[in-house]
Amino acid sequence: MSATPLWRRAVAEGIGTGLLVTVVVGSGIAAAKLSPDDVGLQLLENSFATALGLAVLILMLGPVSGAHFNPVVSAADWWLGQRDGSGLSLRELATYIPAQVVGAIAGAILANLMYGESAVSWSTTDRSAPHLWIGETVATAGLILLIFSLVWSGRAAIAPAAVGAYIGAAYWFTSSTSFANPAVTIGRAFSDTFAGIAPSSVLGFVFFQLFGAIVGVGLVVVLYPKLGSAADVVVPHADTTDSGVAS
Repeated sequence: MSATPLWRRAVAEGIGTGLLVTVVVGSGIAAAKLSPDDVGLQLLENSFATALGLAVLILMLGPVSGAHFNPVVSAADWWLGQRDGSGLSLRELATYIPAQVVGAIAGAILANLMYGESAVSWSTTDRSAPHLWIGETVATAGLILLIFSLVWSGRAAIAPAAVGAYIGAAYWFTSSTSFANPAVTIGRAFSDTFAGIAPSSVLGFVFFQLFGAIVGVGLVVVLYPKLGSAADVVVPHADTTDSGVAS
């Protein structure tokens, strides 16, 4: 368990998830303005900014909270940690998830305001279709498998680059453009822009993200049955004193 106070880790998770949504929504708005007649170019711009932004956020906040920024990552960390007493406790999980969701909503509002949009404009982009749900299942399962295979095999140091690269690639190889994150999905409903998702589509996406996480956890257990512990996902976070200086 990290010596960093739980409230500080929750703040880091809220900020990290919020800035991630700001990157996703903000770059989507910018892409739509810069390339109004080319959806493919818009997606390229959006995915490139998201991949780089996510890697930077993991590097910046990982030492504080582990840089989950995603309820299914936190839930998987808690679940897998039950086997050997590592990972998040139930209390920590119950603190991380609300912080991530609130942060995601705030991040969407910030992106809207930066581009002169209404603070809240509910998305009208319908994403309710079986092929999109399959895409979310694949995207989330792959994300969980990637993160825990890196951690359990002692390669967590490359997680910022690897996770950023995976999400950037998954924008293109999944039909859903790889939300793979319930908090981010909820946040994106607050912006009627290129990266938005209609509120009516959120529940379906979240359900299949949870299902994908279960699939991913199962694959981790099958492929890495004897390696490591679940703690310190996405990256190892250092013990800190109350002054916030790493010991």
